[in-house]
Amino acid sequence: MLDFSFGAVAMGHLVAFAFFLKFWRRTRDPLFAAFAAAFGLFALEQTLIAWAGLSKEEQTWFYLLRLAGFLLIIGAILRKNKRGAR
Repeated sequence: MLDFSFGAVAMGHLVAFAFFLKFWRRTRDPLFAAFAAAFGLFALEQTLIAWAGLSKEEQTWFYLLRLAGFLLIIGAILRKNKRGAR
């Protein structure tokens, strides 16, 4: 049941990835590209956790992918706000 939950969350992340990629193709706004990349990393993290079958303590390295995704989003928002202030 837990693997099913990981798969459902990964699928949700992939849907968000597809939407942001579509918006990026339409507008070429780097913010949408960053969100697409972040949700791709989130989906990859969920998939790797489901496939690895490790205990909770051994999964901590996979959360670096989540950290990278959030740093991408924060960096893109800061860059967008800095460019908008000019």
